[in-house]
Amino acid sequence: MEIVTVGKAGTVESSDIIVMIEPNEKKGIELHLESQVMQQFGAQIENVIRDTLKDLGVENAVVSATDKGALDCTVIARTKAAAYRAAKCTDYKWNFGGNR
Repeated sequence: MEIVTVGKAGTVESSDIIVMIEPNEKKGIELHLESQVMQQFGAQIENVIRDTLKDLGVENAVVSATDKGALDCTVIARTKAAAYRAAKCTDYKWNFGGNR
């Protein structure tokens, strides 16, 4: 998936995360994260964002995220929505794993 514009998803409400994804002229994923729970869960949040982007095939992007205590499922959903918007993609593949 190629990022071609800026895509945003989420809010700065409690238990949510806002994710903004934009094209990266350099190679790779550049991630900037702010979180109220950075000490406890910062590495986990970063891993979830990176893994979600990898699953979508995003290789080059600048990602800015402001977390307010979101669960992993919310981080995944917001990252996917922002990526689809940034790629101007309408072929959504929402998979949740398991038997859902």
